[in-house]
Amino acid sequence: MRQLPLLAIPDCPLSAHARRVLDTLAADGLLVWGEAATGTPNGEALQPNAPDLLPALFNEFGQLLAHGRLSERGLRKALAIAAGMT
Repeated sequence: MRQLPLLAIPDCPLSAHARRVLDTLAADGLLVWGEAATGTPNGEALQPNAPDLLPALFNEFGQLLAHGRLSERGLRKALAIAAGMT
């Protein structure tokens, strides 16, 4: 399982919510994620593909999976579809 990057803003309530959602999914073994903060080299690499509303979660290929207020239920569904478990 490859690490999914989260482009997040420090001290942002939406980013804090996204971290909690991703931690829950990671604890269930559904994903591995890492944070790329804005203003860092990793964050700058993701910025061209990012929407205006952050945080933004990308797949391992740099494609946008979700942004803004992340939905645990929506991400569970998307991960199941990606794994072929519909």
